[in-house]
Amino acid sequence: MELCISATAPTLPQFKLSFSPSSHSLFKNEFLQSNNRLLFTPLKQLQVPSSRQFFFLQHPPHKLSSIRFMASAAPTTVDSTVTDKLPADIQVTETPEPNSSVRLSVEVPAVVCNDCYRRVIKEFMMRAKVPGFRPGKNVPESILISYVGKETIQKATIESILKRTLPHAMSSVSKRALEDSVRISTKFPEMEKNYSSLKSLRYDVIVDLAPEVKWIPENGYHNLKIVVEIDKEIDAQTAAEQELRRRHKALGSLRIVADRGLEVGDVAILDISATTIEQDESAAKRIPSADSKGFQFDTEDGDKILPDFLDSIIGIKRGETKSFPYVFPESWKQEDLRGIRAQFTVECKELFYRDLPELDDSIADRILSGCTTVEEVKETLLQKFLEVEQTAKEQATDNAILDQLHKMIEVDIPQSLFEEQARQLYGAQLLQIQANMKLNEQQLASLSSPKAVKDFMENQKENITSIIKQNLAVGDIFKRENLQLLTDELVKEVENSIAEFKRHNQEYDEERVRGQVQEVLEGAKVLEFLRERAEIRYIMK
Repeated sequence: MELCISATAPTLPQFKLSFSPSSHSLFKNEFLQSNNRLLFTPLKQLQVPSSRQFFFLQHPPHKLSSIRFMASAAPTTVDSTVTDKLPADIQVTETPEPNSSVRLSVEVPAVVCNDCYRRVIKEFMMRAKVPGFRPGKNVPESILISYVGKETIQKATIESILKRTLPHAMSSVSKRALEDSVRISTKFPEMEKNYSSLKSLRYDVIVDLAPEVKWIPENGYHNLKIVVEIDKEIDAQTAAEQELRRRHKALGSLRIVADRGLEVGDVAILDISATTIEQDESAAKRIPSADSKGFQFDTEDGDKILPDFLDSIIGIKRGETKSFPYVFPESWKQEDLRGIRAQFTVECKELFYRDLPELDDSIADRILSGCTTVEEVKETLLQKFLEVEQTAKEQATDNAILDQLHKMIEVDIPQSLFEEQARQLYGAQLLQIQANMKLNEQQLASLSSPKAVKDFMENQKENITSIIKQNLAVGDIFKRENLQLLTDELVKEVENSIAEFKRHNQEYDEERVRGQVQEVLEGAKVLEFLRERAEIRYIMK
């Protein structure tokens, strides 16, 4: 089992190891506590503007197979937060690993281990209540070890060695490391065995690094050619006409149809059921998602509900039942039904026609308050939906740009980055489910289980990878093009976001809010930059 360490940007980290001290341990320091990671903790990438470039200038790729360097006992060129000086240097071997990670093989000399041991003994001596000795007074080492336990002393010493040496071992990669990605791969029993025999310590650390983005072609994002598919339903003219029709229908009343069958414009109350069509009729299965009792079917919306369904029941009368075959279209939103041959049974329980008032200026104010003519209603609705159409077009354009960007880059995605993005997406999905339907504790626990999250990661791997690549591409363009945010704009948006948290009485981390707002604004700036330079063509789908 790997040990987990949590690193916090941008300073060199305070590490949290996942093993626990023995029952005799008096240490209550943070590094002895279990690191129970939250399910949906946002991941922050450490800033790496020039350190990555500087690293490869120092160490060309053909020389990266195994880099050895000395971590100074009193480093001056690394982050000043490493203030715990060691009595000797530790040796670190850096070896690249797949998925933008690196292995740090750390060798801690005996003199450093002994210094940690002396500190542990001193700490136990200060806190242990050894019978016959006053607390805080010197206790012969042999008596103290006998009272506390040799194994406990050894575990605490190894923990102390790790705590003191990890920041030094990490000094070469700390600015490129991803938060919550640092893990000790050496098993603790192995470290115990190594320390017992040699009185020195060796351990391996695996760290995920901020991935490097490679564009194909280089700077290919400068002149994108984008084809944006626009849904016919967001067309302003069409949407305005549909809204006018909806408002007009709302002013009418339904009358019972007694002497004819279903026509376009009617409203029917239907009982619907469906089964699959099989060669062996006994193997036919019910299609639960198609079943509906008392379904109010507006014939004007027929094709929106199920394409060509209306054609199969046109002419049906009140009290009549029709059965007909139907093949679900390949574009059907429910994937497991695409192309499925089904037998539908429809019973018409009630049948109505609409009795509508004449569409003239006399009802203009009832259709849209403040309007005096039907033409004014039409113009007002059209302007409203032109705004909606423009917003939808911009969103569709941004989505098309992002979709093209992720196809233009090559990048090794670190596992920790993948898992963190997956947790965020799954967390958002879980919140949406909770908002739509109240989940009990058992359901919530089931959906929040490690297995549920793992299944989500496997099923959504392609989607998660695309999102990560989009985010990395956008961030890389922001840096490459030296785009800038206005300080006033950032401050204003942060204040607005914090005000929203306060309005809903929710806790927040101001630095995290600022970071998230900055990412959103940077993304918007990049998309604006790309839209201005792209060749964009819109088509209706």
